[in-house]
Amino acid sequence: MTARAKCSELPGAVCVMSPGAADLVLPKELRERLASHVRLVSRGDRFQAGALADAEILISGWGCPRLTADVLAEAPRLKAVMHAAGTVKSLVSDALWERGIVVSSAADANAGPVVSQTLALITLAARRTLAMAAGYAGGWPATADRRGADGLTVGIIGASRIGRRVITELVRADAGYEVLLYDPYVTDEEARGLGAHRVPLAELCRRSQVVSVHAPQLRETTGLLGSGMLALLPDGGALINTARGAIVDTDALTRECATGRIEAYLDVTDPEPLPPGHPLLSLPNVLVTPHIAGAQGSEIRRLGEYATAEVVRWVSGEPLLGEVTREALARLA
Repeated sequence: MTARAKCSELPGAVCVMSPGAADLVLPKELRERLASHVRLVSRGDRFQAGALADAEILISGWGCPRLTADVLAEAPRLKAVMHAAGTVKSLVSDALWERGIVVSSAADANAGPVVSQTLALITLAARRTLAMAAGYAGGWPATADRRGADGLTVGIIGASRIGRRVITELVRADAGYEVLLYDPYVTDEEARGLGAHRVPLAELCRRSQVVSVHAPQLRETTGLLGSGMLALLPDGGALINTARGAIVDTDALTRECATGRIEAYLDVTDPEPLPPGHPLLSLPNVLVTPHIAGAQGSEIRRLGEYATAEVVRWVSGEPLLGEVTREALARLA
């Protein structure tokens, strides 16, 4: 059997991502690894004419069009989608599930940087960094105004893959954090297993010096942190949001932060981005970053490594580690 014949027996794969993303997500060495398991039929930022006809695997990423019934009609052999990014909610459709196409997400690979960013922000919030920095122009802050992390109560909203990892790291830390958790889908026993104490949302807001949001954006979580809940945060407390902006009522948060009573560390907002001149962009007790908690720069390669490993598993008949099911999707970010 010739090398060409052997190659022709490999399953066809199409890679569709935003311009420039593919080179970051799938650098040369990962493409070479893929070439040992699939025939990369096409690479680009859109579905090229006829490219899907022979594809059994789609490697998707940022910018990949939604997999509607019309798109899938051009892909009669498609059996698996390996998404080299986080959420697949904007990608999948009912038509995809009805075809029985397997879907995998690299959300676990994207979680690591978000966890690291969150832990850094918790450390900053624990020390009331924004308030200390804003007041420094007026002289050395009084000892009574300083706060450390030891014994701090941190409230985690959402036992997502990121929320769980943040809890684990907080429990491992030597600061003696008390970790509270709000998640209606987690039992008291499961929370204790994570090292957290499950409480109602109002209690979490009332008792936590730092509240960090890690819930998915669902109908029931949109506006979850409105004026009533934000008002419960203690004076000098802080809100961190690296999840989805719409979980927090932007107007209510703006009013609370304008008083100087609490700090906010926001990697996501609603709307996103905030319009020029929005008060949250200039308040000294608010830090807004442009959705950078996820994989950035050199970290983006992690997504490609994860997706490539999933392709190898699928071709080898092994279980996928990042499989997303239709039933689970409703509760995922």
